[in-house]
Amino acid sequence: MTLFNHYSALFFSGFGYTILASLIALVASLILGTFFALLQLSKKRFLAMLGNAYVQFLRNVPLLIITLFFYLAVAKVIKMTGFVSGTVALSLYTSAFIAESVRAGILAIDHGQMEGALANGLSYGQAMSRVVLPQAFKVALPSLGNQLINLVKNSSILAFVGGLDLMYQGNLVAASSFDTFTSYLVVGLFYLVLTLPLSYVMQYLEEHLQESR
Repeated sequence: MTLFNHYSALFFSGFGYTILASLIALVASLILGTFFALLQLSKKRFLAMLGNAYVQFLRNVPLLIITLFFYLAVAKVIKMTGFVSGTVALSLYTSAFIAESVRAGILAIDHGQMEGALANGLSYGQAMSRVVLPQAFKVALPSLGNQLINLVKNSSILAFVGGLDLMYQGNLVAASSFDTFTSYLVVGLFYLVLTLPLSYVMQYLEEHLQESR
């Protein structure tokens, strides 16, 4: 494709930024999601309410609104680029869905696992991190896999705030070349390069875990 050859540097640059944003958001959302899942399950009413409020708010507000809030409002107080604004918004938004997946995974684990760990001298934190959470993540793996794929696709939100990602570069190419169809076809193929392998890896892991049970 002549268009791809001519603008390949832009496409690969955007591809790199998309991967970087996705990796950062994945790590951040897993940490935040797990933390707020534990808050939701806290026996302290205030902490449980705080966790629920966080999850329900972010799940029910469009990702674009969250992104623009950080780019147009927060950036006036704390200087941040479009890439940073978009990545932070993507991390927070995804963490709410991961929190629900992890919470469901924890609830699916027999309560006797926690009781047994505590009876063997482990603290609550040790029992949760060493016994309950590893099993909960296995149970929640299909849901977490879906969230990972959604995260990669949702990273296109960075294009709205000049985040230099794949969609942003695709917009530039489309505007420069006046070949909208080919530009977005190439962008779509790049996303498939990311999401299709992830789908197969997650499918393999799910089957592997089912066989090991």
